[in-house]
Amino acid sequence: MSDSRVDFAGCSPVNHLWPQFVERLGSDRAQRAVRQALDVQSIHGNSSTLPVLVVETCGSALASTDLIREQIGLNAHGERMVLLLSTREKLVQLLQQAV
Repeated sequence: MSDSRVDFAGCSPVNHLWPQFVERLGSDRAQRAVRQALDVQSIHGNSSTLPVLVVETCGSALASTDLIREQIGLNAHGERMVLLLSTREKLVQLLQQAV
């Protein structure tokens, strides 16, 4: 993982990224990508980070929950949450993975 910064301030929250992601990859592969992002959180994250899944590349990263709240206005504190990010379209969707 690199230390590159994502500017979430230019992103808009939507509710259609997950369905588009599933349509593009299929349900199994999309769910596997979310589980891998959650694994990154459990290995490298803490209570003040949130896993981010880039929908174009299926890449994972961690972002500060405070940064997400400040720049997007989303309260991302909770268990098994993942932020889907479309860097191309500058869109985000907050997911909570069911156990």
